[in-house]
Amino acid sequence: MADETSGLGGRFRRYARVTGTMGNLALKMAGERYLGIKIDREEHAAKLRDALGGLKGPLMKVAQILATIPEALPREYAEQLANLQTDAPSMGWLFVKRRMAAELGPDWQSRFADFEKTAAAAASLGQVHRATSHDGMKLACKLQYPDMASAVQADLRQLKLIFSLYERYDKAISTSDIHTELAERLEEELNYQREAANMRLYRYMLDGVEGANVPDTIDDLSSQRLLTMTWVDGIRLKAFIEDNEDQESRNRVAENMFRTWYVPFYYYGVIHGDPHPGNYTITPDGGVNLLDYGCIRLFRPDFVRGVIELYKALRDDNEEQAVTAYEYWGFKGLDRETVNVLNIWARFIYTPLLEDRARPIQEMRGGAHGRELAMQVHAELKRIGGVKPPREFVLMDRAALGLGSVFMHLKAEVNWHRLFEGMIDDFDVDVLRQRQIETAEKAGLPSYLWQHDEGLEN
Repeated sequence: MADETSGLGGRFRRYARVTGTMGNLALKMAGERYLGIKIDREEHAAKLRDALGGLKGPLMKVAQILATIPEALPREYAEQLANLQTDAPSMGWLFVKRRMAAELGPDWQSRFADFEKTAAAAASLGQVHRATSHDGMKLACKLQYPDMASAVQADLRQLKLIFSLYERYDKAISTSDIHTELAERLEEELNYQREAANMRLYRYMLDGVEGANVPDTIDDLSSQRLLTMTWVDGIRLKAFIEDNEDQESRNRVAENMFRTWYVPFYYYGVIHGDPHPGNYTITPDGGVNLLDYGCIRLFRPDFVRGVIELYKALRDDNEEQAVTAYEYWGFKGLDRETVNVLNIWARFIYTPLLEDRARPIQEMRGGAHGRELAMQVHAELKRIGGVKPPREFVLMDRAALGLGSVFMHLKAEVNWHRLFEGMIDDFDVDVLRQRQIETAEKAGLPSYLWQHDEGLEN
């Protein structure tokens, strides 16, 4: 890894720079709030982006997630953080040898027929090397960067500071549960044995689902910080878009992505919370290779019911049903005015599903329109005293917005209504509850991986 993060002194410098930037933000926001001194948010947001972007670690990943949550951060900051790159500087060969020996023992190289010295991909928490087994199987070895656990804890403290600063300035969105949610998901991502279990779960859930491909784990070459899996061939989404102008092919990729993400949610109550293009590749026939399983969440059956009930409420213009749906989601103490404000954003998210015809998603979700709606929702929430989103909202909203962005880049023209209706037409909350319990055993999952916050009985 780059010298900046490879030693204790490097970590001190790493956090000193961000802490200095955040402290400067605190002073400027206090001056704006209490003394009426206006700050140049665009300029300061750019400086914050540069400070975070240089870290190439957990806080950068969190920042990208925050940028997709409507008004979790001021617009200027969200836009800058959304531009952070996901490619981190990779570890050099000496570091790789040391890390691999720590995970598989000093003779680790003898366990592979070939192991490429140069990383095939690098991201915020680790990097991937191509390898070959002695029986000729192509492998992908995902190796975690050194000392990521302490980096995550430090970055989460920085995140809490960011949130506390923002809430002093603007109380439209309560961020306490958002921080708790992001903290738990990030800490889970550090455990590659948990990710291996998630991968087995997805192989079970997506077995037989058209256009969805999941690698297989190689357990005897894996550990808590090393995940070895079968290599799946495919190209990045950007390359697919650049090389393929055929509308039917683009539509096929969009439909396969929709199924890959939402069959697990509506049939099993599970969502992949990070639809970033770096987490999948596209096969020649338009299939989706899902590569990363660190950011996975299990939902209460009632939450899934709430998502479906809200769709029906918006479709049928049923306000009482909308109130019930939000309560299933986990919103508490809602009055009519708050529900009306929440429905503004809900209609933006659900609009592609409401009309029975094929059309490009950008007809309904243009970037400028989305920003205007987000600003309108934010202003209204601030006016009525704010709202506290349930924890589950974070990754569910991220998945919906992230996939919507992918569909816009594909310029897909799909009948989203029929795709969605086909998944929910026989939904039964009791069946989902029982399916969750049975799936834990059938997929061979450790019981602690198959527990959501409120317990399966809810």
